[in-house]
Amino acid sequence: MTMTQTGRPDGAPPEGEQIAGEYLTFTLGHEEYAIDILKVQEIRGYEPPTMIANAPPFIKGVINLRGTIVPVVDMRIRFGLGKAEYTPFTVVIILNVAERVIGMVVDSVSDVLSLFPAQIRPAPEFSASFDTRYILGLATVENRMLIVTDIARLMSSRDMELMDEAATE
Repeated sequence: MTMTQTGRPDGAPPEGEQIAGEYLTFTLGHEEYAIDILKVQEIRGYEPPTMIANAPPFIKGVINLRGTIVPVVDMRIRFGLGKAEYTPFTVVIILNVAERVIGMVVDSVSDVLSLFPAQIRPAPEFSASFDTRYILGLATVENRMLIVTDIARLMSSRDMELMDEAATE
């Protein structure tokens, strides 16, 4: 652990600074992402969902979660990160966002971190072809770079509304 010029451990909030919140971190490929822990309902091991005809490729299907039909989105496919491979570490994060329950397949879950506002930097500007509207910012914790994602905005976006259409057909 490194120390800052003030003598506090690197990553510790300055005195009096409020914590921005707690975030669940997960991996997709070689990248690490963070989402608001308050949006997470539970974490489950991956089981192949029931496929839905005519669903977009990133929608793997649906699962029955204690009587609730939950659409399952593979985030590796959704973000265009290559072919998804399902291992014993692959998990489904069950989210409760935009008044609906959604499953999100990720490569693995890392941990829960408390981040304060000074740790989250705005995402750099990219060309119009790269969509950053779902990125709240980038956070550095020790030697790790986290992509802090607005999961509620992503899951309630127009292209994700296809989940509702696929699940009702």
